[in-house]
Amino acid sequence: MKIRKFQDSDITQIFTLFYETVHSVNKQDYSQEQLDAWAPHEKKPIRVQTWSDSLRHNITYVVEINDIIVGFADLTPDGHLDRLYVHKDFQGQGIASTLVNKLESEATDLGLVEINTDASITARPFFERNGYRVLHSQTVERNGVNLINFKMIKLLVN
Repeated sequence: MKIRKFQDSDITQIFTLFYETVHSVNKQDYSQEQLDAWAPHEKKPIRVQTWSDSLRHNITYVVEINDIIVGFADLTPDGHLDRLYVHKDFQGQGIASTLVNKLESEATDLGLVEINTDASITARPFFERNGYRVLHSQTVERNGVNLINFKMIKLLVN
């Protein structure tokens, strides 16, 4: 397992990983309509460009195994953990923890005192095990469909 910074050439693999992960891992907690709204296939070209721009601006890491991206995560400069996705075939292998630990270390180096995230129903237990606490549940709208997630926060020790 190798962790490294995001490169522009990673975007196609990252977006495919995102789409496949949402539609397989999150199906236990969200309806097909919600999954399609969250990760719509027909808007891919527009989203790829938007994501590429934000991943380049944020602190973004990928994890590779045998030169294949199996996970990625990004943190905004103000401490919002925006995206954290692990390939459906590599769940439970410590990849998400590796990525979160790296981002938390970067945040501490930047002098941030906390990280917040909007965790899916599926991701909530992972974040709780890693020291995040729920501030509140929230309903977000994606492409006209409501989804439930959780605003969570972790205080960093400097």
